[in-house]
Amino acid sequence: MSADTHIAPPAIEPGSFLTLHYRMAGPDGVDIINTFGGKPATLSLGTGQLSPAIEQRLMGLPEGTRITFELPAGVAFGERNPDLLQTVARKLLNELGDPDEQYKAGDVVQFPTPDGMGQYAGSVLQVGGVGDAVQFDFNHPLAGRPVVFEVQVIGVL
Repeated sequence: MSADTHIAPPAIEPGSFLTLHYRMAGPDGVDIINTFGGKPATLSLGTGQLSPAIEQRLMGLPEGTRITFELPAGVAFGERNPDLLQTVARKLLNELGDPDEQYKAGDVVQFPTPDGMGQYAGSVLQVGGVGDAVQFDFNHPLAGRPVVFEVQVIGVL
């Protein structure tokens, strides 16, 4: 091999294992997550750790790349779905969690999946109504909103 031979750094492809720093911000510019200045994240593409739209934009980026891109409203986390606004009876909330819990608008509550193997989150919209029921929004907080994603690709395996 001659001294002037250049070997290209590895590039991101489906199934790549990545070490990276990233920052995600909503339309107001406020960071939702930011690993810059801390420990980098490690993740495997295709496992649901990032949205498919974000993964798609990472494809082909070589190790060492730092880039920022914007995802239009609804692309990163889908459109808002009105069917995901659900009223949950206080009796069920008491069975799933602490019966003395006081819910207020803006709280994020974890619920077990039906198989009991995982969790999903809902954001409290309002408290009250029939039987002190609580209305939740199970949409992703950034559903239907534009997202700014900045990434620095540290390592690709």
